Amino acid sequence: MLAALGAVAVGAAGCTVQPAGAGGEGAPPVRIEVPSRTPDAPGGPASPSRTPEAPAKPSPSASAAKPSSSPTPARVLWSPGDDGRDVRELQARLRQIAWIFHGPTGTYDDLTAEAVRGFQAKRGLPETGVTDTVTWQRLLAMTREPGRWELYLMGGQPADPPDPRCMTGRVMCISKSSRTLRWMIDGRTVSTMPVRFGSEYTPTREGVFRVYWKSRHHVSTLYDSPMPYAMFFSGGQAVHYSSDFAARGYAGASHGCVNVRDEDAIARLYEQVRDGDKVVVHW
Repeated sequence: MLAALGAVAVGAAGCTVQPAGAGGEGAPPVRIEVPSRTPDAPGGPASPSRTPEAPAKPSPSASAAKPSSSPTPARVLWSPGDDGRDVRELQARLRQIAWIFHGPTGTYDDLTAEAVRGFQAKRGLPETGVTDTVTWQRLLAMTREPGRWELYLMGGQPADPPDPRCMTGRVMCISKSSRTLRWMIDGRTVSTMPVRFGSEYTPTREGVFRVYWKSRHHVSTLYDSPMPYAMFFSGGQAVHYSSDFAARGYAGASHGCVNVRDEDAIARLYEQVRDGDKVVVHW
């Protein structure tokens, strides 16, 4: 009985006893592997190893947290109240396809917003009146890059530095390259305004001249056209106000005179310029 209990105890420890041989000597013990068992928790009872559980299904609240599939709104580039060179280009491109007829002015005004809104409506875009990235890309695809005098069709361009001959005395310093007139006294710029010149067939003469006659309500005897605030400096060529320049900008040309489109500006200039003041027309 005791021998049987001993055999059971040894078997429980993982080994078994072979039967005695003919010489009565016991055979060496044989190792028997017992299926491994994993503890459920440190210090807890052992339990058979398990296959991994299937991942839990997401709860209804988790699936409801999926990101929205609605498109991201287009980024706004320019809107009413903005100004600058980019707004000027926007206006020039809208003018190319007949959505705007004023300017470019470089200021995003009500007329610009109205033109953008019409362009958007025609192409099925949201009619916001502001220029976003989608509207701008559509406009770029339909137009060409505007040249300098499309951007400044109605003036507003920066003036070139004054010619050295303009740095002393009282001078109307007129640049053909920047199409501007600087009224200068002793090297100081008093005012600046855009101007227009004669065409290739009736060019404005270049050089240094003097104002020899002023005529407030002058009318050309050669072309029978008004020349208000005329300040003559070379034969029949004068600096004067032009309603055609005010209406059409650089789309037209003079017959050789220096046209000013801003009537208030030339009215002030006319009051300040005297006979004998210098006029420099240069590139």
